[in-house]
Amino acid sequence: MENEQILSQFEAIEQKVERLIEVCKTYETTNLELKKKIKDLEEELQGKVEAENNYAEEKALIRSKIDTLLVRLQDIKEA
Repeated sequence: MENEQILSQFEAIEQKVERLIEVCKTYETTNLELKKKIKDLEEELQGKVEAENNYAEEKALIRSKIDTLLVRLQDIKEA
């Protein structure tokens, strides 16, 4: 009788350990998916930051050219 109880307890422990292993595998898979998503989002963010920087540089260049043209027009007006 005692052996049956011990075996029953071992079986219960084995089932719990197997369930824990399954849960751990599920969490590992989820963790990998989330890491990939983070990497993808970081790359997307970096692309947007670069695009924003390019836009700012282009805007500054256009502003500079407009200012130059306005100065030339002012010079023509004064001449």
